[in-house]
Amino acid sequence: MRQVGTGWRAPTVLVDGALAALCLAATIWPGLQSGLFDGYLPWFEWRAPAALEVGVGVLTAATVFVRRRRPLLLSLGALVSWGFASAWPALLIAQYGVGAYVGATRWSAWIRGGVTAVTVADVAWPLWREAGPDGSMPVSVVLCVLPMMLGLYLVSHRQVVANLQEQARTEERAQIARDLHDVVTHRVSLMVLHATALEADGKDPAGTARRIQEIGRTALGELRTVVGVLRDGTDVPLRPQPGLADLDELVETSRELGLDVGLTVDRTISASSMVEQAIYRVVQEALTNVHKHAPGARANVEVSRDGDGVRLVVRNRGGTGISERRAGHGLLGIAERVRLVGGALHTTAFADGFELVVSLPGATS
Repeated sequence: MRQVGTGWRAPTVLVDGALAALCLAATIWPGLQSGLFDGYLPWFEWRAPAALEVGVGVLTAATVFVRRRRPLLLSLGALVSWGFASAWPALLIAQYGVGAYVGATRWSAWIRGGVTAVTVADVAWPLWREAGPDGSMPVSVVLCVLPMMLGLYLVSHRQVVANLQEQARTEERAQIARDLHDVVTHRVSLMVLHATALEADGKDPAGTARRIQEIGRTALGELRTVVGVLRDGTDVPLRPQPGLADLDELVETSRELGLDVGLTVDRTISASSMVEQAIYRVVQEALTNVHKHAPGARANVEVSRDGDGVRLVVRNRGGTGISERRAGHGLLGIAERVRLVGGALHTTAFADGFELVVSLPGATS
């Protein structure tokens, strides 16, 4: 159980306690010692008193609890434990900490290399005297180098996973932003156009008000679908994403607002849901731009095969031409959607109109 106000977690404390007990036991129990020194310091013909070994073990065990913030303290304790009692477990723990917990700074590689070199020298020299080079070098690598590399690998792996998760969250936020833009811009534009028509001519006010109400409900439903991905563990039903089958309704909505729109769709085309959604959103944004920037224009939407892919053309003529600057974030959103599904976007501005040509992959019979 996490202790309020301390920031400690029970698993971490238990692990640290077990490792600290291991380091302490290693300075007392010969089974956790190399046995090569026979109780004598390798540099001097002097046997360390048991009380001194226990004291060294206690100090080394204490540094285990701060190894994540002060990994070099445990390294120092491990070297002292090795020197006084030939205890090796603290070396493994300390070298792992050098790889995992030395911060990512401009000096971190030098610190890891320097500490590892000192530790190898401290371990290898007495072993060399007792067992020769064939016995000292493999043991030094196992005790000093491999744990450090393991710690470095694991912390690097965690950083890579964290970066990938953050990238996924960023892409998800961008997708939500695009969907919100498409839904809000299109539906609100339709509501504004209906309200403007109602104010201008006052014809069929009940019908116009009813259409505004329907558009508002549709916008709320789509917004709930988009926002639903942000909710965790809720039972909010999500609506299916629009596709090629919904283009007729989309175009009909624009016709009700007085826009002359032609629609030609190859009904034999079947594509992935992502590609179909991209087509729908591109058409939605393009028609919204025609409503806003080219009133009175004649628009035409064509969806056809293009080899193994799909070709979408949205063209308007006879109204005010749409420029990329006037289209604002809408055209940027279209380009991003097309890019995400592996397609290509080409735009052409005319004196009296604008054309979007989108090539998308993945058409099937």
